[in-house]
Amino acid sequence: MYYNNFIGAAFFTNFLQTTKIVPVYAASQLTGAISAAYTLRLLLHPIKNLGTTTPMGTEIQALVMEIVVTFSMMFIASAVATDTKAIGELAGLAVGSAVCITSILAGPVSGGSMNPARTLGPALASATYKGIWVYVVGPVIGTLLGAYTYNLIRESNKPVHAISQQSLSFKLCRIRSNDVEFVNNNTLQTV
Repeated sequence: MYYNNFIGAAFFTNFLQTTKIVPVYAASQLTGAISAAYTLRLLLHPIKNLGTTTPMGTEIQALVMEIVVTFSMMFIASAVATDTKAIGELAGLAVGSAVCITSILAGPVSGGSMNPARTLGPALASATYKGIWVYVVGPVIGTLLGAYTYNLIRESNKPVHAISQQSLSFKLCRIRSNDVEFVNNNTLQTV
């Protein structure tokens, strides 16, 4: 469900998930990442360092970059996944775009991991541990800061009672436009 198990942890720290589900997501992602990395190692045998993420510059530069990109990803995920004023149909597009853009930005500096499982699996399979702490500490700090920052600027945790025309979801707009057509057609038939 989550691209990043620390997004789940950040949602948990903001009381949006139950305590039982976050460790299951984290364990699932770690298991999947390790299994996939060892499978690729077997299939592509002579190739080493498959999918490893290591700092291109200094470890501090990579750490700062991982914090910034995971902060951005978490901030956007919090906005579109938890705010009642967000357009639900666009949540996947917003989060996917955030992952794409932050990966492009972070790639030359840190590799753009944003997920400890995505780094730990290949690192274990390739036995390459250079700067591994960056990819655990950075996403933890970034996701927690992103979630807390969004909660600080969020107007209210209460649902919106009166939805303005500007914040209607696409589905609601379609329903209302179909209702208007139906009313217009019926008034023409009665005349």
